[in-house]
Amino acid sequence: MQKTFSEAIARARVQPYQWIVALLAFMVLMFDGIDMQSLALVAPTIFDEWQIDRAEFGPAMAAALFGMAIGAAMGGWLGDRFGRVTMLFVAAFVFGAATVAAGFTHDVWTMTSVRVLGGLGFGAAFPNSMALANDWMPQRLRAYTVATLSLGVPAGTMITGLVVPGLMAAAGWRGVFYLFGAASVVLALVILAALRESPAYLLVKGRKDKAEKAAARVLGEKIDLLPEAERPGEPAVEGQRIGVFDRSNNRLNIGIGIGFASATAVVYGLMNWGPEFLTSRGFTLPQAQLMSFPVGLLSMIGGFSAGYLSHRFGSRRVVTLASIGTCVLVILLAYLVEHIGGAPSAVIRQTILWLIGIITGITSIAIATIYVMMAQGYPQSCRSGGIGFGMLMGRVGGILMGFYGGSLLNLGGDTFYVYFAAIFLGGLGVLAAALIVDRHVEPARA
Repeated sequence: MQKTFSEAIARARVQPYQWIVALLAFMVLMFDGIDMQSLALVAPTIFDEWQIDRAEFGPAMAAALFGMAIGAAMGGWLGDRFGRVTMLFVAAFVFGAATVAAGFTHDVWTMTSVRVLGGLGFGAAFPNSMALANDWMPQRLRAYTVATLSLGVPAGTMITGLVVPGLMAAAGWRGVFYLFGAASVVLALVILAALRESPAYLLVKGRKDKAEKAAARVLGEKIDLLPEAERPGEPAVEGQRIGVFDRSNNRLNIGIGIGFASATAVVYGLMNWGPEFLTSRGFTLPQAQLMSFPVGLLSMIGGFSAGYLSHRFGSRRVVTLASIGTCVLVILLAYLVEHIGGAPSAVIRQTILWLIGIITGITSIAIATIYVMMAQGYPQSCRSGGIGFGMLMGRVGGILMGFYGGSLLNLGGDTFYVYFAAIFLGGLGVLAAALIVDRHVEPARA
């Protein structure tokens, strides 16, 4: 009997190999969060050692995001062309080596250069890991799988909040980069040895025999595979390929681009510059570094819940409510930060830290839902490229907040209202993913 791979695994039991694919994909994304937040947590120490102003360090803060934007677009396209497993290995190896190199830097522009290189690797890892894991999982678990993969970044953020202070005390800020970079290189080698391309991808590339052998790996028998449909609502045509910028993807591209850029502006704006504005309001550096724990924990909870929420209620409703909730809570955070008098009490400190965590957690629901929309909305032949394009647009918000966040903090003089206004606008922009996109995940009851 002829079937697509999705039909063949629709009701089959998920095999250990499929879970291994998802686990390794998750670990790659986790190291993104570790790398990004590590620099933010050690930045105040670097300011003192290099005797520089926070605004001068803006290029280094934004560099990885700039590299990730390019890496996501190019890595996604290369993954569709040459193989997602191959690009995942290259990406992990590159960002691991760049992270090690960051520990050897002694000035802002050298740090900026190696962070751009590392960002290329991180950017390429995202679309390929998402597409690969999505393709190996049955339809009933894809929303949950992709949403869970998006937890890799907040998981890495939470890990840094727990271990970086201890690592800095033992090995300094340079040792933090040496350890995390070496671990990433090891992960790259494991990926190369353990993972294989999905049957759906191999079939699109015209490798039917290899596709059927790969399918037999989890089905236990060889079946006659059919290609997946490329355009929604149209029959599958063998060898048909749809490009990312095909007109059928226009509203998906625009809505995802604006919404994702806005969401990352909120998250990276708080993660990169949170320790700085908190220490400026009387927090000690160790107290400000504790921000990473609630940010990571609540972002993980938010991202994990996105799989259920988008499946149960539909992606449009989830993204809309996340946008509104983010805007309301940013206003509350700005009020609390601006009304700290002297050294903040323990109650005020904990309230602000957990409020930052709640904001990033709610925004993470939107981000994880956008990942689900991309993984299921783009056709198989351009899935990595589509996710990569979405991430390219998404990184624009993170780049702007990383590069100009320090200047926005300075722009307000003795207040940070200008900075928080930019965060508020980011939360509002998330609505674009709900209102413009025409390819939403429908509620389960529908």
